[in-house]
Amino acid sequence: MRNYIKRAAAAVLTGIMTVILAGNVLADETTAFEEALQASYDIVPDTNNIQGWPQGPHVYGGSAIVMDMNSGAVLYGKKVDDRHYPASITKILTALVALENSKLNDEVYFSEDSVSFLEYGDASIGMTPGEILSMNDALYGMLLASANEVSYAIAESVGKLMGGDYNTFIQEMNDRAAQLGCTGSHWTNANGLHNEQHYTTAHDMALIASAVYQFEEFRTVMQALNYTIGPTNLVGESRTFQQNHKMLWEGGYYYYEYCTGGKTGYTDQSRTTLVTMADNGNMQLVAVLLQDDGDVYVDTRAMFDYAFSNFSKVSLHGQPKAEGVSAYEDDAAYVVLPAGIDFSSLESEITITDKMEGTGKVTYFYEGQNVGSAEVTLTPEYVKEQTGYDITPQIVKKDSLPADEPAQVETGLPLVVKILIGLGAAIVVLAVFFCAAVRYALVKKRRRRMAMARRRRNGRTAHKYTGNYTRRYSGTRHPSGARRDRYAAGADPYSSGRKRRR
Repeated sequence: MRNYIKRAAAAVLTGIMTVILAGNVLADETTAFEEALQASYDIVPDTNNIQGWPQGPHVYGGSAIVMDMNSGAVLYGKKVDDRHYPASITKILTALVALENSKLNDEVYFSEDSVSFLEYGDASIGMTPGEILSMNDALYGMLLASANEVSYAIAESVGKLMGGDYNTFIQEMNDRAAQLGCTGSHWTNANGLHNEQHYTTAHDMALIASAVYQFEEFRTVMQALNYTIGPTNLVGESRTFQQNHKMLWEGGYYYYEYCTGGKTGYTDQSRTTLVTMADNGNMQLVAVLLQDDGDVYVDTRAMFDYAFSNFSKVSLHGQPKAEGVSAYEDDAAYVVLPAGIDFSSLESEITITDKMEGTGKVTYFYEGQNVGSAEVTLTPEYVKEQTGYDITPQIVKKDSLPADEPAQVETGLPLVVKILIGLGAAIVVLAVFFCAAVRYALVKKRRRRMAMARRRRNGRTAHKYTGNYTRRYSGTRHPSGARRDRYAAGADPYSSGRKRRR
């Protein structure tokens, strides 16, 4: 009996010690988490270190950014180029590639592969192999409900439209991100489920979000609060789901009046991620938070309030152009500056995008901070200086060009002007011919007169030597008498130096 009591007491004591130790471990983990969270919050935003720049709020996110979606100006930044796992905000890039390579009425087919990978807890709307949705319905399922099997099916179906498969779509995700200027991203899937080689940066996500926001179809989906997919070819019931982004719900605690869309994300490895778009009627901004263990919506609102309150657009129209810039392609081009910073203090950098067309992109900086960029037409002198390629209009014989060198097209004058010039030239030519003809006639007439004069002189000389020439009558000469005298002398009446008129 005593042994039983001792064993029971030992068991109780062991249990107590286990609970105490577990509590200590949990307390230690909680303390470590809170310390790490505070340490992340205490990191000073990089933009706060720019001289003359407004001081922005501290946020819990490991990386954060606020960017103007039209000019690319970065208004707020905290470790914007650090790499993090994106989780479901990956689906923003999936939507971009899908919208650029398909139509809303295209079919999205759910294969066995698009469904079988799902694990317990993965976001899903319960699609089954063999079902078919329209691309329009699929976009709602992916962006509002964050359905992972829908993301896979979109990638697989669009990949086939592109002439390949699922991997073709993933490669296009990487290629498209690079085209947008993303430098710290790599994508291995279309939904954002964890993979060590699947990562991005805050700045890259801002660039991607800015690109897809230009599609009206995307904005329409993002602003919906709920959506219903009707019965499909295999399932007779409807599916209804809601918007997950809390800043869009009017009346809710996190509602933000300027919010126009966004995408949430979470995995154990990525922690909370969030992309949010906002428009106050003057500027269209995107905010990105990665690896945020605090209140991601509070952080997002603080960043938006800071940006809308401290920055304004400055039109490039009327400002001195950067050397090499001929004109801006968009008359509404602008930079974004805080109060107290003048345009004259900015530096510029030109990137040539097409030397043959003479086009490029100029980006303006303040103390190394991107404050906006614009598409431009470049001067021929700048293009030639930088690339050696001459875009000055000129006529080039096709046969004289190398095989790999395209002929430069002479822009020339408008057709109407060319016609008028041609008519003028024709009139001048005709006038020249007319003057030449008149001159020729006059010369010919003069030569005839000179010939007549020579013949008269020759005739007079002949009469002088034969004694048949009477120079002058002493009185009034009678023509008939003169004629009789000549006949009387036996002279030929037609041998006179005077030419008969006809």
